[in-house]
Amino acid sequence: MSLPSARSRRARLLVLLALVLALATAVLGGQASAGSSAVATASLPCDLYAAGGTPCVAAHSTTRALYSAYNGRLYQVKRASDGATRDIGVLGAGGYADAAAQDSFCAATSCLITVLYDQSGRGNHLTQAPPGGFQGPAAGGYDNLAEASAAPVTVGGHKAYGVFIAPGTGYRDNNTNGIATGDQPEGMYAILDGSHHNGGCCFDYGNAETNSLDTGNGHMETIYFGHIKVWGYGTGNGPWVMADLENGLFSGVNRGYNANDPSVSHRFLTAIVKGEPNHWSIRAGNAQSGGLSTYYSGARPNDSGYHPMHKEGAIILGIGGDNSNSSAGTFYEGVMTSGYPSDTTENAVQANINAAGYATSSAASGLTVGSRVSLRATTACCTTQYLRHDSADSNAAIATVSSSSTSADKAAATWIVRAGLGDASCVSLESADKPGQYLRHYDFRLRIDSNDGSGLFAQDATFCPQSGHNGQGLALRSANYPSDFVRHYDYGAYVASHGGSHTWDSATAWADDTSWVATAPWA
Repeated sequence: MSLPSARSRRARLLVLLALVLALATAVLGGQASAGSSAVATASLPCDLYAAGGTPCVAAHSTTRALYSAYNGRLYQVKRASDGATRDIGVLGAGGYADAAAQDSFCAATSCLITVLYDQSGRGNHLTQAPPGGFQGPAAGGYDNLAEASAAPVTVGGHKAYGVFIAPGTGYRDNNTNGIATGDQPEGMYAILDGSHHNGGCCFDYGNAETNSLDTGNGHMETIYFGHIKVWGYGTGNGPWVMADLENGLFSGVNRGYNANDPSVSHRFLTAIVKGEPNHWSIRAGNAQSGGLSTYYSGARPNDSGYHPMHKEGAIILGIGGDNSNSSAGTFYEGVMTSGYPSDTTENAVQANINAAGYATSSAASGLTVGSRVSLRATTACCTTQYLRHDSADSNAAIATVSSSSTSADKAAATWIVRAGLGDASCVSLESADKPGQYLRHYDFRLRIDSNDGSGLFAQDATFCPQSGHNGQGLALRSANYPSDFVRHYDYGAYVASHGGSHTWDSATAWADDTSWVATAPWA
C-alpha cells in the first residue's frame, strides 16, 4: 500500500467522521436550542457543507442564519411611506431572523425586500433583477421586488418571513465571486413553499447567464419548481423539482417525460440540484421531517450542449436565465456550493433543516375559497361602508349597507371568494350578483369585468391577503403590483401605494383605508 493512498484513505475517514459528528450536532443541537430566542442550532447547513469538503459560496435566507457563527444581515427592506431602508439581521449568532425589527419598521405601511444578503462572505447578494431577454414590469424594465410580509412562517417557534415571488418578481446577481463556471462542479439546495407554484417560466434558484440573456444550451444550472410541461415533466400533474439547464427543464436524462421524477406536495420542500462533469442529480424531501429521495442521478441530458456544461456563474431567484418572469413561488433559504456535495453531506443538511422547525403561520385572512363574504372599511369615517360595485357602471366603490338596504345593494356588496386566477395561493373576488365578473384593477381603478381568459386579466384580478395595516382585519395586495393594496379613497376604490404619485396614493389614512374586515355576506 503506497503512502499517498493511505493518506487519501485517512482523509476520507476524517471527512466522514466530521460529517457523522456534524449530523449528530445538527439534530441534537437543534433539539436542545428549540426554545432559545437567539440560537437556531449548533451546526448549520454551511458548516455541514464545509465539513464535507464542498463549502458554501453563496448562502441566502430571510428566516435564519446558515452558519453557526453568522451574526450579520439576512435581508434589507424598503419602506413605502418614506423610502427608508433597514437591514434585518438575526437574533444572535447562528440564530433566527429578527422579524420583530421588520414589523416595527414597516408598521402602518408596506415594505419591499430589496436585498437578500449572502452569508458566505463572498458578497453574492441578490438584488432587483434587471431587464434581459424579457422586460420586467417595474421602472426601466426591472422586475418587481417582493412584498416583505407576504409569506409569514415560523421557524423553531420564531416568526419569520419568506420571499413571495409573484409573476413579474425576480432577483439576480450577474457579478459573482466563487460561483461555478463552465463544467465546474457545484451543488445547491432551496427550501420552498411546495403549495405555491404555477406553470409559468421559470421559478428558479441557482446558476445562470451573466448577461440576462439566453446564451445557449448548458449555460444554466438551477433548481426549478413548478408544473410547466413545455420542456420536461415527471409523473402525475406536478409540481416537480427539475433542473433548468437553459433551453430545457430536465426531469432526467431525456427531454420531456421521465418516470422517476414524482409530483411533490410538501408544504415545506427541500429541493436539490447538483452537477459535475457528465453527471448530475435531482434530490428532494419534506423539509419538516424525513430524509431525501434521489429522483435522478446520472449522465447529462442526451442532447447537444449539455456535456460539457457552459455555466456562466450568475445567481438568479424566481426567474429564468433570460429574465423570463411569469413564474410564482416562495423561497425561504438556499445555498450554492463549490464542488459536488456527497449524498452524506446533503443528508446531514436535511437533518438540520428538519430540526430547524419550519411551520406555517397561524395568521388567518378570513377568506375561504368558495365562501361568500362582504368587506367592511375600517377607517373611522366609514365603518358602516362596504366594498361594492356601482349600479350605474362597472366601477367599485364603498357605500353604506345595512339591514334596511335593498336586495340589490346587498348583493352588490357581496363577493364569492375564488382561488386566485393568476396565483392559486391568493384569491380572486367574483361578484355575487354578476356571475363571471371579477374585481380587478384597470389603470389603478377597481372595477368588475368579465374574465377574458388573458394572463393580464388573471393578474389584475388576483389579490393576496395579508394582515391589516392598522391592526384590523386584512389587507389585499395586488398580485402584479406588490407595493399596491386595495384602498378606498374619496369613496372610490383603487390599488394604491403608500405615498405614491397618484392622488389615491395619499399617505393620509393609508393604513386605515387599506385595512378591511371580512364579515358575513350581505347576500
